[in-house]
Amino acid sequence: MVVEPLPLGRGSTHVRGNCTSVPLVITVVGEALIDIIVDPAGNVTSVVGGAPLNTARTIARLGVPSTFLGGVSTDAFGARIMRLLEADGVGYALGAQVDEPTTLAIAQIDADGAATYRFMMEGTSAAAVTPQAALAHVGPECSALHVGTLGLVLQPLADATAAVVAASPADRLVMVDPNCRPSVMTSSDVFDRTLRAVLERADVVKVSGDDLAFIYPSMEIHDAAVRLQRESGAVVLFTDGAKSVHVLTESDDVTLEVPRVVVVDTVGAGDSFSGGFLAQWQTRGLGRADVSNLDEVLSAARFGISVAGITCQRPGADPPHVQEIEVR
Repeated sequence: MVVEPLPLGRGSTHVRGNCTSVPLVITVVGEALIDIIVDPAGNVTSVVGGAPLNTARTIARLGVPSTFLGGVSTDAFGARIMRLLEADGVGYALGAQVDEPTTLAIAQIDADGAATYRFMMEGTSAAAVTPQAALAHVGPECSALHVGTLGLVLQPLADATAAVVAASPADRLVMVDPNCRPSVMTSSDVFDRTLRAVLERADVVKVSGDDLAFIYPSMEIHDAAVRLQRESGAVVLFTDGAKSVHVLTESDDVTLEVPRVVVVDTVGAGDSFSGGFLAQWQTRGLGRADVSNLDEVLSAARFGISVAGITCQRPGADPPHVQEIEVR
């Protein structure tokens, strides 16, 4: 039986065994938190955040089934996070919320709209996922896995991330976004160990210039992207801010231009790029084996650029819905 790719926003199915269809899901592992956003004038607002949560929301808003695997507190902030997950149609993989208080991030926005983060995370909800719990809540319907950010450094969440990646079957796509946060990752043995572990299985790695400067501090940025590709063997998507996206494979180095937009801020832009890439991949009925198809990778990357461009024109992490993409 052949399953045809579905149009944008419809998701996909996979045939297992005797023509039994299982709806495919993209699982995003990592943190959910509250962003306390401080603008250049010192004005404060708060939004639901966490890069992995933003990625899961982007995927769901684009009409592709997604589930978030991370701790969400039973406190008032946690209730707010759960309402947003429900509103966007994101599944909550763990089912039960956790008792630890919600993790907080203070995002200082500069005059160019870029954010610098500090975290309040000791003993909070984001870390409260064990390897056993994570492994129990990633099923055969998971066709693609996205991991990164605090999921690479907070314990026991980091061990849970590494365990889920290591246990992924041969046909599951694994995408890694280190999304480096120097305030919590500098000199962290946990981060170094977990990043190495997930890169061994990664099929796609999304990195920014800041990520590359953190991981390879003595190298020129593009050379660092080339080194990352060679060391991981994965397709590397190097998002160079508002300039371009570089797609690097073992044999190719393609530069995709980024259209100019009026930037409100860049909160969630990289997350929505990743979500857009994965949503397009799933929508087109592609799997892990198709990562070797450069044309498909470029198409999904261009779609991610479009999604991120819309996100940049809004305050906070507010990725577009599928209808907004279709009318453009």
